Amino acid sequence: MTGFEARKWLFREPSDDAPARLFCFPYSGTGASMYRSWPRRIGPVEVLPVQLAARENRLAEDHPGTYEQLAQDAARGLLPYLDRPAGFFGHCGGALSAFATALELEQVHDQPVKALFLSSQVPAHEKPFGRWLWLPREELDGELDALARRLGGEIEPDFKEMALDLLEEDLATQRRYRLDEPVTLRCTVHGIGWAGDVEIRPDQMRGWDAYGTHRHALLDGDHYTFLDAPQSLQDVIAAALDPHPVVRRSRRTG
Repeated sequence: MTGFEARKWLFREPSDDAPARLFCFPYSGTGASMYRSWPRRIGPVEVLPVQLAARENRLAEDHPGTYEQLAQDAARGLLPYLDRPAGFFGHCGGALSAFATALELEQVHDQPVKALFLSSQVPAHEKPFGRWLWLPREELDGELDALARRLGGEIEPDFKEMALDLLEEDLATQRRYRLDEPVTLRCTVHGIGWAGDVEIRPDQMRGWDAYGTHRHALLDGDHYTFLDAPQSLQDVIAAALDPHPVVRRSRRTG
């Protein structure tokens, strides 16, 4: 793979001095720019939004069609940047992209990531779940507008049909994906639920326990709070990936 082919997977060039990296997979119907509000670093951990095919600057490329194909392509593309401790983050549909890619890296390339952060998604062996998965196109239109506003902008009318096409393809990919049974991963799986999430309830994520070493985090917020990278989420990521965490000691009283 050439340097250009590898770099197209990332929103920006990685820094050589970062001791750890977090790769962030986009939500269904969006691209890497959805992480525009995230900091470039969480402590010393470099934040690197992942760009998938068929969106934004990769709009001319074919949609992978399945998470298995997406994972094969993404694993090859990201492999050159896994030369230090790394984590994958994904929310909702993006959590499945992150999971499938981490699984591909382990099973095919013998390259496990250190931590996998799965936000607001049911386990990969359970029936696909989510209100958006079954909405007709006209209702997805309104949901996409609401998401764009939550991201701080609007979808230009000339691009609306393309955006809806991408969203429908992403959702169809999600509906098709289901493992026969849980698999044991070598990385630590962090299931992240949001107390006010009405799309994926935190209790629906308990099945990730079957995927190996697992940590649960229940954070304040709703389904879209992750877009702002709240400090509570940053703390979970830093605790798992920061090679030199700061130990906070409680003051003694009396």
